Amino acid sequence: MASHEVQKLQESIKEQFQKSEDVVFKELHTNEKYIEVFYIKTICDEGQMQTFLIKPFFEIISVRGFLNYLQSHPKIAPFESQQKTVNEVIQGAAVLFYQEKIFLLDTKVDKNNSVIDTTVETTILGPQSGFSESLSTNIGLIRNRYPALSLMVDSMKMGTISNTSVNLLYDSRKVDKDTLEKVKQFLSSIQIEMFQSGEQLLDFTKKSQRSLFPTLMVTERPDRTAINLAAGKVIILVAGSPFAVIMPTVMKDLMASMADIYQTFWIGKFLLLLRYIALMTTITLPGLYVALTSYNPEVFRVQLALSVAGSRHAVPYPSFIEVFLMLIMMELLLEASIRLPKAIGPTATTVGGLILGQAATAAGLVSNIMIIIVSLGAISNFVIPVNTFSFAVRISKYFILALSIFFGLVGVIIGLFMLIAYMVSLDSFGKPFLTLKEEKLT
Repeated sequence: MASHEVQKLQESIKEQFQKSEDVVFKELHTNEKYIEVFYIKTICDEGQMQTFLIKPFFEIISVRGFLNYLQSHPKIAPFESQQKTVNEVIQGAAVLFYQEKIFLLDTKVDKNNSVIDTTVETTILGPQSGFSESLSTNIGLIRNRYPALSLMVDSMKMGTISNTSVNLLYDSRKVDKDTLEKVKQFLSSIQIEMFQSGEQLLDFTKKSQRSLFPTLMVTERPDRTAINLAAGKVIILVAGSPFAVIMPTVMKDLMASMADIYQTFWIGKFLLLLRYIALMTTITLPGLYVALTSYNPEVFRVQLALSVAGSRHAVPYPSFIEVFLMLIMMELLLEASIRLPKAIGPTATTVGGLILGQAATAAGLVSNIMIIIVSLGAISNFVIPVNTFSFAVRISKYFILALSIFFGLVGVIIGLFMLIAYMVSLDSFGKPFLTLKEEKLT
């Protein structure tokens, strides 16, 4: 490249960056050679620059010898295009202008590469480490648990402004080619300015499929990721996010926990059965309460029917208003527990729930048995191991409840059939949502 062309490119690149305190243009001189360096110091590791550029520059006397060093070093890449150079500088690279040549030194600083313990998907037994916010660290964690030559890593960029690095991981021997192609088409179809985390893909799948239930799974566990790789799934890792996205995902994946494989056979099956019982309980319990108290009290034994009626004798409005009042109160408490600071969140929500529940019962706004119903429904919802699925289930119970208000026990049964029919209609990148086929981990 001619000297005037390099000068022109240099001025063009500098012009694209507005004057800012963290933009640095540095010149280095010796008797034999001269180099210009351009970088953004807040996202560059200046320690690496000292090690890989400044120190060798003053140690290597020969002009030709330093040029050979720049051309052969693995962290230094040659110039390809002006746009790519600008993108690399924005992400933490340094541009080197030397001997009518342009190089890129990879000095990206990675401040989030520490491995943290799991906080969302905790287990008593098994590994306790989770992903970090560093893309390279997360790939390393997966490769340590999945040391297979067939493990493939594809990279891409997402976000017109954020230009976020995204990696696709899959086992080339086990992955379904059609599913892999559908995943790639789905990712390439996403138009977004700021792509910060893989969890944003949940919103895109729901918008494209109008789906209530998630058709992909978000996990913070490297061991769950490795097991799904062996099952032929596609994994998506996003720079800056401590979560991996698993595609495709069906209902049995959303109801499974890593605790199942770290327990004995019958204990694992018992825990799985317990989750499905909790799923049915949290979906149907509010609707059943309305149906049995307002429409079909004959289902109860006489003593229980009298006990329920006696509990509600001071409540001045129908049972469905009582249920809605308590369910909304519980939803507010759950959201408050997430938004409040960790130091006061558990205490505030626990005390608030006890005080509100006791006061509402004493004031005759709700019955004692209603407190039990709402508490049991909330606890059952917490048993579901994947948060995105448990949030969808929280919404589903209102559909069953609405039908029970108009049709009683028949409405609950019809609502369950409609919910199952809706699940049957869903698919996750070609895989039926309610499939029972077991993936063989061979």
